[in-house]
Amino acid sequence: MTTGSKREHFYCKLVAAIEQSSMNPMTIVKGFLLAVLFGAASAPLANASEKFMVASFSTVLTEIAQQVGANHVNVAGLVKPGQDPHEYQPTPSDLKQAADAKLILLSGKHLEHYLDKIQQATGAKAESLAVGDALPSLKMKADPDESKAAAAEQNGMIDDPHWWNSVANVEKATMIVRDALTKLDPADRADYEKNAKTYLAKLDALDAWAKRKVAELPRDKRKLVTSHDAFQYLAKDYGFTVYAIEGVSTETEPSNRHVAALIDDITNQHVKAIFLENTLNPKVSTEITRETGAKIGGSLYADGLGEGDGSTYEGMFRHNISTIVDSLK
Repeated sequence: MTTGSKREHFYCKLVAAIEQSSMNPMTIVKGFLLAVLFGAASAPLANASEKFMVASFSTVLTEIAQQVGANHVNVAGLVKPGQDPHEYQPTPSDLKQAADAKLILLSGKHLEHYLDKIQQATGAKAESLAVGDALPSLKMKADPDESKAAAAEQNGMIDDPHWWNSVANVEKATMIVRDALTKLDPADRADYEKNAKTYLAKLDALDAWAKRKVAELPRDKRKLVTSHDAFQYLAKDYGFTVYAIEGVSTETEPSNRHVAALIDDITNQHVKAIFLENTLNPKVSTEITRETGAKIGGSLYADGLGEGDGSTYEGMFRHNISTIVDSLK
């Protein structure tokens, strides 16, 4: 007999006893109330198995929250796969979902230039976690046109926000999300730890594969020319030198002087291929290939998950590494 049916059976017997009893009515009522209280105390909490809402402003963090939270969370991925996070602006519907969430996940490192809108919409009621701020930073030159970058600028340098292009950083992010979910829902700690362990094992295997794949490419050929400066973390992990056409943001147009210097670098370094990005206009990159003789090596996922084979973190990373290595061999 289940807990619920046992309780129902008990109440039925209690009612029958009251009807047949000659006891003082107040004594009977007190006994009944005590029974109800003890029954309620022994029952499982109604909301113990209910899902809670997580709002994510990062496609990579959306996947991490889904993998670690599994059936304990509903994850609203507000920045969609293939969407440029540098140009994203939250809609009223996005802000409503963030306001309803128990946990809000942010990329951090000054990528979200709309934090004031989130704070106004949520009233700072939800737990807000800028995951990237807890990860090691590489520095990069600030784009002068970006107000947020200028606010965070230190001697003309800012934190590179593209931390997800390092598998090691995504592993750290997974543990941060695991701990945040556990803090909000300690009763399901074991599930969060188990799920995170499974996901971390997949990331370990992905990193091992990437090292083997990159080893196919001699070190003197590891020259990575990309549409905008988003691959420093990948370059550091796997020994590449990055030459970027645009700066930290996809919104900043490269100057003629910068493009001319880049053409010289590509020519002098004998770079075989340059790479486009899935969210950017390829016009400038195409012009550079005409001047240098380098080929278009393919399109990369720079700013998070995309569509097709880039719809998962593993798929995105495998696509990027394979495209880079195979084109530069």
